[in-house]
Amino acid sequence: MSLGYAQKLSYKEDVGDVGMSEFFDTQQVLQHKITQLAKMIKKSKHLVAFTGAGISTSCGIPDFRGPKGVWTLQREGKGVPEASLPFHRAAPSATHMALVELERAGILKFVISQNVDSLHLRSGIPRHKLSELHGNSFREVCPSCGTEYLRDFEVETIGLKETSRRCCDPKCGAKLMDSVLDWEDELPPKEMKAAEKHCRTADVVLCLGTSLQITPACNIPLKCIRNGGKMVIVNLQKTPKDKRASLVIHGLADKVMAEVLQLLTMPIAPYVRVDLFQIIFHQVQCISESEYAKWSLRVISVHGEKAPLPFIDSVEVTFPERPELKTAVLNQHPFLLKRETLKSRPLHIVLRINFSEGCGCRFISIDLPIDFEAAPDDISQDKNIVIQQLTETAKENEHCGQSSIIDRKHLPDSGETVTTYAVATNIVQYNRLSSPSKTFDVSELTNEVHGGQEKVNLDDGIDIFTDIVPSKKMRSALTNKVNGDWEKVNFDDGIGISANSVPVEKVQSELTNMVNGGRENVNLDDSIDLSSSSVPSKKARVT
Repeated sequence: MSLGYAQKLSYKEDVGDVGMSEFFDTQQVLQHKITQLAKMIKKSKHLVAFTGAGISTSCGIPDFRGPKGVWTLQREGKGVPEASLPFHRAAPSATHMALVELERAGILKFVISQNVDSLHLRSGIPRHKLSELHGNSFREVCPSCGTEYLRDFEVETIGLKETSRRCCDPKCGAKLMDSVLDWEDELPPKEMKAAEKHCRTADVVLCLGTSLQITPACNIPLKCIRNGGKMVIVNLQKTPKDKRASLVIHGLADKVMAEVLQLLTMPIAPYVRVDLFQIIFHQVQCISESEYAKWSLRVISVHGEKAPLPFIDSVEVTFPERPELKTAVLNQHPFLLKRETLKSRPLHIVLRINFSEGCGCRFISIDLPIDFEAAPDDISQDKNIVIQQLTETAKENEHCGQSSIIDRKHLPDSGETVTTYAVATNIVQYNRLSSPSKTFDVSELTNEVHGGQEKVNLDDGIDIFTDIVPSKKMRSALTNKVNGDWEKVNFDDGIGISANSVPVEKVQSELTNMVNGGRENVNLDDSIDLSSSSVPSKKARVT
């Protein structure tokens, strides 16, 4: 939720219940419910997610109705809460990225969102698999031809009003409109139609981080129940729809979804944000012969000269081979430098692009060689391929700051050379979020059945990672107590335990369980890879 969005909304006295108390299931109950949810997702043929502001609070974006929600504090006369970072720099949460993994695996068929923060699109959910019921603060729409424009800055208006930009289609050119609804605006028919269609088809609708109070959106998930489907609610507050749900989980959405994906053996990939900008070098064409060249340098948004460039704070321009030329520091948008230098001497310009708050890297440096007597070669690369390459490189290196040219065009008639750059400005890792807390015990892998323990059987098995299960608790993690005796945990797909402190000859004896007073080998079907980081050889014996 955008604080700007909340302030731009028309005044409304009745916004429903606010300041709602938060409830947390006990650890044992929570783990039992997470296991139930994992089973439901695994069996689902048409899973739909229905999301609200609660999945973005961990991104630094306040919700509406929670104890510190926007409307809660406003009703208390405390004004709008502060966001922890600029709205346009918010990165997807573990919940957003978990949904992406489920979509890519073919399990999640559609996402319905009440949020306007654009994080589902940024995370990687395809547009055709997403209904944004209340609009998107970063999307403009052409009312004439229907073209959508996704921006890296927050659009200045709400309420389906005209913005300051026009459609880029030369056959159209109509004024664009924002896509965010005000209180009295009707839900967009196209988004509603798709949302209702998928809810009617769904066998499971997973409601995440929503109080299910705003009508008519809150009634859409119920359509799955009417057709025999099940509704699951994951939210810290109670909702008016709890009694209709097959499963209600009071827990943090990020923890729930991260552990569900762990049970499904689906790691959550890092999120990498790639931003684009343009550098325009303009050599003024002079009629008279002159030994000097007048030129200018501009750093602008790919969305147009007048569009904001919020992720760039300043630009420093230096000339390392020409110490007599003074360094320029451009602190305000538009970032523009004008100079006049000798034509006969090529320039080596270095730009230090300083990024704004919320970016994962402080700056990048760009070399810009200039030859006044020769035009530069054009470059043309596929934008999506460049972005994918930067994303993979950032993941491999586990840091951001990589950049690449997407295209460069020299326009002889105007004397301009326009170069489009892509840069990885953020990377967020989620691999630690699925790790249970220090209180991890057998209840996290088992369910209470008739006073005893029952195995968690998800068919596809459970991966137990070495950085999650301490060696002294390996016994409880690998065995379940059934009717007072020890029974094997059969995980079908095997357990990757890790790699080099347990000698191979000790595997047979060290991975056994007590069964009817004797020993039996743990049969994991697939081979076991024993490693050193968490299971010292002297403690590997599971008895």
